[in-house]
Amino acid sequence: MAKEIAGQLKLQIKGGAANPSPPVGPALGSKGINIMEFCKQFNARTQEMAGKILPVVITYYADKSFDFVVKTPPVAIQLMEAAKIKGGSAQPNRKKVAQVTWDAVKAIAEDKIVDLNCFTVESAMKMVAGTARSMGITVTGEFPETN
Repeated sequence: MAKEIAGQLKLQIKGGAANPSPPVGPALGSKGINIMEFCKQFNARTQEMAGKILPVVITYYADKSFDFVVKTPPVAIQLMEAAKIKGGSAQPNRKKVAQVTWDAVKAIAEDKIVDLNCFTVESAMKMVAGTARSMGITVTGEFPETN
């Protein structure tokens, strides 16, 4: 028999660095989830992605057990790494802070396509380029046309 789902929780945690301090501890503790067990499992699963911010969706059940799915890093974080900047522009329409190539956009789109709401790499690239534009990052070069 399937377990009764009590709810879902979404967090963004650095890979391999989950600990019971805020924001992880209070978010899990208020739902009755074993905080230390989650931290151990999360850190074990994300050891190879240490330091990167990773979204995680935690499904917790009525019997206080839980499952979680680790997703790929957010597009904004990947764009900042590709452009080697600390943050986006405060005025993205006026002040540009960096440039990335379409090759870098394609690499990010191929990595993130499993979490995006699209079916082709080209549409994923357009979504990534839109995020870049809203951060004040210019995408240089010509959009690679596919025939």
